[in-house]
Amino acid sequence: MASELEPEPEGPAIDQSLLECSAEETAGKWLQSTDLTREVYQHLAHYVPKIYCRGPNPFPQKEDMLAQHVLLGPMEWYICGEDPAFGFPKLEEANKPSHLCGRVFKVGEPTYSCRDCAVDPTCVLCMECFLGSIHRDHRYRMTTSGGGGFCDCGDAEAWKEGPYCEKHVLNTSEVEEEEDPLIHLPEDVIARTYNIFAIMFHYAVEILTWEKESELPADLEMIEKSDTYYCMLFNDEVHTYEQVIYTLQKAVNCTQKEAIGFATTVDRDGRRSVRYGDFPYCEQAKSVIVRNTSRQTKPLKVQVMHSSIVAHQNFGLKLLSWLGSIIGYSDGLRRILCQVGLQEGPDGENSSLVDRLMLNDSKLWKGARTVYHQLFMSSLLMDLKYKKLFAVRFARNYERLQSDFVTDDHEREFSVADLSVQIFTVPSLARMLITEENLLTIIIKTFMDHLRHRDAQGRFQFERYTALQAFKFRRVQSLILDLKYVLISKPTEWSDDLRQKFLEGFDAFLELLKCMQGMDPITRQVGQHIEMEPEWEAAFTLQMKLTHVISMMQDWCALDEKVLIEAYKKCLAVLMQCHGGFTDGEQPITLSICGHSVETIRYCVSQEKVSIHLPVSRLLAGLHVLLSKSEVAYKFPELLPLSELSPPMLIEHPLRCLVLCAQVHAGMWRRNGFSLVNQIYYYHNVKCRREMFDKDIIMLQTGVSMMDPNHFLMIMLSRFELYQIFSTPDYGKRLNSEVTHKDIVQQNNTLIEEMLYLIIMLVGERFSPGVGQVNATDEIKREIIHQLSIKPMAHSELVKSLPEDENKETGMESVIEAVAHFRKPGLTGRGMYELKPECAKEFNLYFYHFSRAEQSKAEEAQRKLKRQNREDTALPPPILPPFCPLFASLVNILQSDVMLCIMRTILHWAIEHNGYAWSESMLQRVLHLIGMALQEEKQHLENVMEEHVVTFTFTQKISKPGEAPNNSPSILAMLETLQNAPYLEVHKDMVRWILKTFNAIKKMRASSSTSSVAETEGTITEESSREKDKAERKRKAEIARLRREKVMAQMSEMQRNFIDENKEFFQQTLVVDASNSAVLDNSPMVSDMTLIALGPAQTRVPKQRQFVTCILCQEDQEVKVESKAMVLAAFVQRSTVLSKNRSKVIQDPENYDPLFMHPDLSCGTHTSSCGHIMHAHCWQRYFDSVQAKEQRRQQRLRLHTSYDVENGEFLCPLCECLSNTVIPLLLPPRNIFNNRLNFSDQPNLTEWIRTISQQIKALQILRKEESIPNIASSKNSENMDELQLPEGFRPDFHPKNPYSDGIKEMLTTFGTATYKVGLKVHPNEEDPRVPIMCWGSCAYTIQSIERILSDEDKPLFGPLPCRLAFQEPGLRTTDVRA
Repeated sequence: MASELEPEPEGPAIDQSLLECSAEETAGKWLQSTDLTREVYQHLAHYVPKIYCRGPNPFPQKEDMLAQHVLLGPMEWYICGEDPAFGFPKLEEANKPSHLCGRVFKVGEPTYSCRDCAVDPTCVLCMECFLGSIHRDHRYRMTTSGGGGFCDCGDAEAWKEGPYCEKHVLNTSEVEEEEDPLIHLPEDVIARTYNIFAIMFHYAVEILTWEKESELPADLEMIEKSDTYYCMLFNDEVHTYEQVIYTLQKAVNCTQKEAIGFATTVDRDGRRSVRYGDFPYCEQAKSVIVRNTSRQTKPLKVQVMHSSIVAHQNFGLKLLSWLGSIIGYSDGLRRILCQVGLQEGPDGENSSLVDRLMLNDSKLWKGARTVYHQLFMSSLLMDLKYKKLFAVRFARNYERLQSDFVTDDHEREFSVADLSVQIFTVPSLARMLITEENLLTIIIKTFMDHLRHRDAQGRFQFERYTALQAFKFRRVQSLILDLKYVLISKPTEWSDDLRQKFLEGFDAFLELLKCMQGMDPITRQVGQHIEMEPEWEAAFTLQMKLTHVISMMQDWCALDEKVLIEAYKKCLAVLMQCHGGFTDGEQPITLSICGHSVETIRYCVSQEKVSIHLPVSRLLAGLHVLLSKSEVAYKFPELLPLSELSPPMLIEHPLRCLVLCAQVHAGMWRRNGFSLVNQIYYYHNVKCRREMFDKDIIMLQTGVSMMDPNHFLMIMLSRFELYQIFSTPDYGKRLNSEVTHKDIVQQNNTLIEEMLYLIIMLVGERFSPGVGQVNATDEIKREIIHQLSIKPMAHSELVKSLPEDENKETGMESVIEAVAHFRKPGLTGRGMYELKPECAKEFNLYFYHFSRAEQSKAEEAQRKLKRQNREDTALPPPILPPFCPLFASLVNILQSDVMLCIMRTILHWAIEHNGYAWSESMLQRVLHLIGMALQEEKQHLENVMEEHVVTFTFTQKISKPGEAPNNSPSILAMLETLQNAPYLEVHKDMVRWILKTFNAIKKMRASSSTSSVAETEGTITEESSREKDKAERKRKAEIARLRREKVMAQMSEMQRNFIDENKEFFQQTLVVDASNSAVLDNSPMVSDMTLIALGPAQTRVPKQRQFVTCILCQEDQEVKVESKAMVLAAFVQRSTVLSKNRSKVIQDPENYDPLFMHPDLSCGTHTSSCGHIMHAHCWQRYFDSVQAKEQRRQQRLRLHTSYDVENGEFLCPLCECLSNTVIPLLLPPRNIFNNRLNFSDQPNLTEWIRTISQQIKALQILRKEESIPNIASSKNSENMDELQLPEGFRPDFHPKNPYSDGIKEMLTTFGTATYKVGLKVHPNEEDPRVPIMCWGSCAYTIQSIERILSDEDKPLFGPLPCRLAFQEPGLRTTDVRA
């Protein structure tokens, strides 16, 4: 019945007049008309409402069929002047097709880009063109299209090689340059096409941009107007599917299925009618939708539109699609449409049809945007002449288009602004737009106009960003992408106009960087942890987006000497302005060390504001390197402001930034939270470091190369807050003697290590072209060598560790074969690259891109490799390439007086290691620096020209003793002393290498002079060194001998104690006959007295003292019953490993009696431990800190952890094994209860039975007393006295607990944990089931171990494997297995 009452809708009946309409007659009528526009508009006004929007639901197939017959057919007849079935093939045959493919990609369609030949990554091919091109045999990248782009096959500017595929290459010989495609069309066809295109394009633009909801343009108004409206719902990117579906169900009373259909169409097409009827009926639905969606965000866009307007708009979209298909027949038709679209209207500028569509883009719905964007791509972007004109229109409207996009809520792929990628990536268009339209400046200023939130100094401020501001910031970032598109292709020739406009854009770019210089400053939190994590992600997002743009700006500058010089001047001027704006550290101070003095400002990174964002400084560093690389600094020194440079100004802020990183590593900024940790991480991360960390190092190298190295080192000591330590004699000794300053001493040690690391980087990092005499290939090789020094890596893993350029290339493929072997994968796993053995000599332990963990792994791997090759384990600094002349003076840091003072001081600390606070890491860095200096001097001597004097005389300086008043020994003498230090065994190979290299250099110097004094000194040094080695070996042998004697004395003492306690046993063994002893030599050992573990005749064993070390405080302690509690981290869990019935559960855990285990072993309580021992109070402190840290952390910042603190879980402080309780460490029972375990007073079974009988009687008496307390109380007590029970068997007996309070507390802690976990109940120390659960857990764990040993065919009482030995350390400590 339902189907009869509600038939399937077939749509309204077709008007007979539509079928009777003749396209040929209509076209003929138009040809005779004197006012074609009026005739066409009357035709559209009459027929469009009859075809489209005739009911609540659209019928696209029927509408398209009628539109083709009634509306589009006459236009095709009019253009061709004959039947279009014959006319269009004629036009297609006469056409000389374009050599451009131009295929517009659909969403999800595969695209291909050649990594070898593409000018940039946006140049792509469709599958057909790719398979027919030479690029299929190259390195290529395959992606899926997001829709909207088109194939670049045939575009010679997009490809370095092979721009044409097999299909399109045929057309190149036939098409002449700049040939007008209209010559292939008849004059009458051109005239008619121009007329109809102009009318229809204007009609489509007018109706799509029409804003009135109830009336049409006057030319399209009908005489008889129906009273039918649509409630039109539009798409946005704010409301969710669920919100829209729920709202529609309430507003239009539809089913959920219908609402889902509406929502899907709205999301796909951008709009959908949800109600059809008269105006009040539709208005009522609109008010419900607006009311339901406006509570938290802006409401959904809803309009009540007259059906005739919707009809004309639907036909307008159909018309644009038709135009796109028609122009495919002939390039001449395409040219006519482009002329029509770009022809200025009567209103002057921005009045062309193309301009009107672009400027109304944000007002159109998604479907309309997609249709006209595709028309633009198939027409304007496929015609080279009009592509340039369109690019100019796009650039002139750029600011307006981007502003519309920022306020719009649709994604960029649905915005006309997304066409920038099709225009800006064409090199000729990009140059033309920069020169004629000043495009660089327009993009940058448009970007800055949207970031108006600034602080008092004019810097960007992202704090307290509202949700709307954050939304706009995300959308504005697309402008940076446009900037990248413009710069991605470098100019080969420079005109004066291009220079001028590029430098204007460079000025605007400097203004942008100036707003970033010093943004997001931070101050160290002291006393209290920061309450709210500051906003930091926006600033770093901006930095990351600009990284490639900054690099490309430098690449452009490097291509022209005039541009480079002017850019350098401009950048320096802006940097000086930035420094003039900073008001920190005004107070001047004078620093003096080793007779050198320098004036600087008083500034403490740990007290003042400091920023990690310094893009202007870093850009200047990059330009300075380019001056060196291009040799401009040597060709035109008079044009450069090098004399105006202030080295202290250049180094100040990069140095502060590096000091900040050092202090964070030293733990001085812990109270600033995770935001700072994240900033430091990204500062060194491969995504940012090229324009952040690397450029800071280069800027310091720039400053140092232009100033006295002693002055630089004193300023650096001041910024690291270490000046007082190295300028004051014995300051370190006094500091170390003060116990209260242990944290400060540790911090200072870390800061000294970081400072020495920085000096190593400044002298050793010379693999940037322009800093050292290397090329880009050498730089990539070095990166790969150091990554593979850590471990062999797969291709993908190696690529991730290397920085990408703007084309997403790392350059790895070009050099990998020179430095690594490829190990093919086996049956499973991945293929790996392994470092070639000959490249190991280039390994630098202090490579500046290593993280702490990577450095440690690389050191371990390289030492292991050396041991396998039976070489000494020293890791000397590699031989480095020479510096470029502009940076050549950098090496003088190593032989400066202040540097030698620092080295001498640290070596002195190492020699008197008990009197000073120092670290082996500190010493290792000093040894590395000495090694670098020796390598440098050796290189100088080997490369020295005749008649030149080597000014690098490090060996001479370290041979001289310190000056008065200290009169400290020379650095060389200290090294010889350290060579024999027993506590520096790890560094002996390095010291030996240094002394060997020193002697080699001495010989080189001696060979170049006539005197042989140096050789004699070297021989004496070697002989003294051999004598010291001999004395050292003798001393070690003596120490070993004393140690052996001490151990033997301890063993003898233990033997005597054992014999004293077991005299009877030894007396019996002494009377054994000599003949028996001969037999025993070849037979199992048997004695007259068998060892007995338990019972009346048990054998007494000597007490063994047990000493353990706390993993937290490192203090040793003997295990005693009265001493502080020692505990092991343990994990208690319910286990069904041995279960025979896992479905069984404890029904009532509160009343469950665990005394007897059911035979099915349904569930047991298992205890395991990693075996690491702590003081109970140390563990308690550690656990409290874990809990406090978890409570302090904001919920929104809480990271996922592998343990639940609220449930008592924690990680072992040493091995990070999961734990939830602790087991107290106890002595074996026989050591505590000697008297209780002495059964000599129970000689036989009869006595034992009698005692047990008395115990049973006593229990019966107690039971009676409980049942009749008042009557039997006195009588029962008398009977109890008569029984005369031995101690320990009386029911009222309470044995004395021998353990200390700490051990008791830990026993309770462990027992409560087994009770809580085993029964899944709340902890209750008083519950009598607690000890039962303890023993139950012990029994279950023993049984588990026994089963494992049985399965592995291992003896039950043999030694436990490590994995099992730590499962239940309590078993071992209590001698349960004995």
